[in-house]
Amino acid sequence: MNQNDNEHDNDDLVRQLRELPAERVPAAVVWQRIAAELQQPRQPVSVVVMPSMLRPVMHKEPSHWPWYAGAAAAVLALVGAVALWLPQERPLPASPLQAQAKALTHEYRLAIATIPQDSVPAELMPALQELDASAGDIRQAIDQSPQASFLLGQLQRTYALRLELTRQGLGGAGLST
Repeated sequence: MNQNDNEHDNDDLVRQLRELPAERVPAAVVWQRIAAELQQPRQPVSVVVMPSMLRPVMHKEPSHWPWYAGAAAAVLALVGAVALWLPQERPLPASPLQAQAKALTHEYRLAIATIPQDSVPAELMPALQELDASAGDIRQAIDQSPQASFLLGQLQRTYALRLELTRQGLGGAGLST
């Protein structure tokens, strides 16, 4: 390979590097997933120390100890830096739409709790489960797009349809709601 080939390869590499975007910002949904992960309580980690772990270990090559110590120190420093860099667990403030959806869901759950679910006819259960799944999807969409106010109307209609279908099923079974 001569010098001209090497310069040509370098020119192509420089051109390709310049064509890369200057900054890549993850989608909003990625940040929302990260925030949700940070809100979940952390589980304590249990460590079991076995008696065999307490025995001194004899190494044939003690010259590796400085390298291991340096690597361990680097890992500890990295973990400490990451722990300081990560934001503390702070819940994201809910948008007004999310607050309304939460209140609506609470009211729906109170209403549905007054209805004996075990008396609902079995043939209605697939439709009721589909409505419950749709309501969950709508709540998830509200969390992803907290400014999409039309979703609140969809959630209201879904809950109303679910309650009405449940009441009709109980009325057909001779039960009152």
